[in-house]
Amino acid sequence: MLHPRIKEVTERVIERSKTTRQAYLARIQQAKKQTRVRSGLGCGNIAHVMAACSSSDKDRLKVDEQPNLGIINSYNDMLSAHVPYKDYPDIIKDIAQKYDSTAQVAGCVPAMCDGVTQGRDGMELSLFSRDVIAMSTAVALSHDVFDGVFCLGVCDKIVPGLLIGALSFGHLPVYFLPAGPMQSGIPNKEKARVRQKFAQGLVSREELLEAESASYHSAGTCTFYGTANSNQMLMEIMGLHLPGSSFINPYTELRDGLTGNAVEQMLEQLIDGKNANCLADVVSEKTVINGLIGLLATGGSTNHAIHLVAMAGAAGVQITWKDMADLSEVVPLLTRIYPNGSADVNHFQAAGGMGFLMRELRDGGFLHSDVKTIVGEGLDAYTQEPMLAADPSLIMTNSTGPSKVKWVPCPENSLDEDVLRPVSNPFSPQGGLQLLTGNIGKAVIKVSAVDEKHQTVTAPAKVFSSQAALQQAYADGELNQDFIAVIKEQGPKAKGMPELHKLTPVMATLQDQGYKVAIVTDGRMSGASGKVPAAIHLAPEAVEGGIIAKIHEGDLVTLNAPEGELFVHVSDEELLARELQLSEPEATFGTGRELFTGFRNIVSSADLGASAFGLDQ
Repeated sequence: MLHPRIKEVTERVIERSKTTRQAYLARIQQAKKQTRVRSGLGCGNIAHVMAACSSSDKDRLKVDEQPNLGIINSYNDMLSAHVPYKDYPDIIKDIAQKYDSTAQVAGCVPAMCDGVTQGRDGMELSLFSRDVIAMSTAVALSHDVFDGVFCLGVCDKIVPGLLIGALSFGHLPVYFLPAGPMQSGIPNKEKARVRQKFAQGLVSREELLEAESASYHSAGTCTFYGTANSNQMLMEIMGLHLPGSSFINPYTELRDGLTGNAVEQMLEQLIDGKNANCLADVVSEKTVINGLIGLLATGGSTNHAIHLVAMAGAAGVQITWKDMADLSEVVPLLTRIYPNGSADVNHFQAAGGMGFLMRELRDGGFLHSDVKTIVGEGLDAYTQEPMLAADPSLIMTNSTGPSKVKWVPCPENSLDEDVLRPVSNPFSPQGGLQLLTGNIGKAVIKVSAVDEKHQTVTAPAKVFSSQAALQQAYADGELNQDFIAVIKEQGPKAKGMPELHKLTPVMATLQDQGYKVAIVTDGRMSGASGKVPAAIHLAPEAVEGGIIAKIHEGDLVTLNAPEGELFVHVSDEELLARELQLSEPEATFGTGRELFTGFRNIVSSADLGASAFGLDQ
């Protein structure tokens, strides 16, 4: 039976979303009523579509009897997570030809890396890039000549942007194809230790680079459980990946087999014409709740407190931080993956992976089973895991020949309970996210990575307008004390809500030295952040007149995660009397400034998903 809290939150989300969801579904229904897209094109239009195609593909497109697949690709060869996507379009096209069908790269989207831009001016474009990706995806699909879509994306803003854009064409079936994590390098805790030593001046830059390079060492997603791997978990638990496909390493036979199987499956669904669930049907209110449950049960990235709000909104589903917090009170924490523990996602996969996690959550009453996925109805398929079919008698066959992949039941028991546990024995009876409210505003905190003794801090404020200023204060020896770092003017309207991950080594070092420290900011922390309590995504932000702008140096501030409290101990009268002293926020990334100014003028606040797209769009 479904847990009462899950049922309660789902019902209020459905009720809250009634108008916007109905409006969205009405648009999708209208799109479904249209004739097969290419049938309605003029000769000039279709000539443009197939001008560069092979003669055989031209013949198929002229007849318009077989599916044409659109590919949205985030490939680039600078970023490890996206390098594997170089070969995916050719794989998709080759399989399409075997089905007498076609496939075309509809468009490519930017894929910037927060790991490269941390602490740099380019980080101010990071959140902005999500909406650029969403618009780029919609522009690519606006050619309206596709019967199904493959979205190739992995990292922080890329997957949310792809989904937001694809939902505008939710009448089509859409599959997300993962690329997989790189093989494990040095332990993440060792990497963090060297970073802290460098912040203290105890190791050289050469030693730091050696440690970083031993961690980020090959093609694939970074192995810690940050936003990129939270994206992969989210796409699977929402039914947009093939079961068990999220964390299979790139350039392996199983990875390639899964990619091929996904293409075969979509084509068979489209040709059969009966079993292809469109994206709008897959992404429902219950699907979104399942995604939230997955984030909480795994201690996923706090960035999804923004992204999932925006992704859901694009499907007409309205969720709030209060929904997340209410769910977090009852959803058990079942994984310990860095920064919530010492293991990485490869260890999680080996211990039982997504199949074990989803079976435990479903059987424990925490997931909606009456949902649609890209493979059909319900979640039974997602309690299985893929394997190479070595025994020919076990190989699944289809019209193009034998598939390399079979699915078998996931392990009955976790193979490593230091990494992955059953519902009956969780790491914590509550999830990894907490909502904080008080006279400063509302913020979120990731508690799954913070030791209980550090989850409550009352200390004087040290006020900064950039993470660089805090780093300099540390270098000058000014932070050897208890304090709460208040980093203001970092919100979406101020400067694009950059991640402030460069704070982590400094603040973690001070915490290890015995000082009581915490962070309060209207900016973001990386999905890899943890350990130090951080109230982030504060709303209202400083440039909107938020109280964070009125906090003075030395004001006593309380961050109490267990009680969900965030206060500055200053009277209402005093806060009212304090004038806001804000400079006009200015982006610092030079030639991109004019673009960002337009984004800043229309972007919503963090608690609404920090999106330029409204819920009714």
